[in-house]
Amino acid sequence: MPELRNFDLNLLVAFDLLMQEQNVSRAAERMFVSQSAMSHILQRLRQQLDDPLLVKTPSGMKPTNRALALIEPVKAVLRDVKHLIRAREEFDPAKSVRRFVIAATDYMDLLMIPALVERIARYAPGVDIHVKQTETPFPVRELEYNDLDVVLGFETILKPPAYMIVEKLFDDRMACLVRRNHFANRGNRLTLDEYVSMKHMLISRTGTRIGLIDDWLAEKGLERRIALIVPHFLSAPFIVAKTDMLLSLPERIAEKFVGLAPLSVLSVPFDLPAYDLVMVWHPLRETDPAHRWLRDEILAVCQTLRQPSTT
Repeated sequence: MPELRNFDLNLLVAFDLLMQEQNVSRAAERMFVSQSAMSHILQRLRQQLDDPLLVKTPSGMKPTNRALALIEPVKAVLRDVKHLIRAREEFDPAKSVRRFVIAATDYMDLLMIPALVERIARYAPGVDIHVKQTETPFPVRELEYNDLDVVLGFETILKPPAYMIVEKLFDDRMACLVRRNHFANRGNRLTLDEYVSMKHMLISRTGTRIGLIDDWLAEKGLERRIALIVPHFLSAPFIVAKTDMLLSLPERIAEKFVGLAPLSVLSVPFDLPAYDLVMVWHPLRETDPAHRWLRDEILAVCQTLRQPSTT
């Protein structure tokens, strides 16, 4: 008996047609090959299976007992192969009970996760969402092994590997947040000297004191005083509302905070580029229908986010 590694599995398709037609010419037509090519294929089958398979008789070609015994098993194998390679079934969110895991910065958690969860609850009530904080360094292994579906955050901070798929969701720019009756509100615009002289609050999950703004200031030979560092956004608006500290943060979040406490949003007194918020996923998930659906839902939510007002 031949070993599987030496057996041409394409011959099974020809065997199935030969058994159905019991005629080399008709089997050749159905396989879109010439009669001589099909005769050659039959010869290879006979060699591989060590059996004549089809024998000429006065009433035409007839299958041997060995061929008859193989007909149904071969059909079963071909059915299984067709099942494996057929077009993937569409994802039905209304019936799905799938669980998705999203890694997101607290910025994304605040800004778009509530709207995403509301949308999914409406259109896919059986789908569960688990939101995790983004990790440093970038969680390559978790994406590769399907422990994470997507990562959301600032591209400059995430620094995803080049082979990951990255899609821009929207952008944001830095703004300043102060209490409503802060002296800086008098002119509704900070000068650079005022900015540097003030006490600053910094949000840093890792406790790092240096950020993009500090890099910019250092290039100008300037340095700000960071009087308070907190690890997340949760307490930030309430602290700023009760102190003279200034908080530099993305403008979209600053405008959300104005609705939570007596605060004002001011422009940063220097030019900084807008920063891209992105969604990152592994190429292994690119064609998965359920994964594509999740990405489309995230994009739909992000498209509803209005542009921040000009401060």
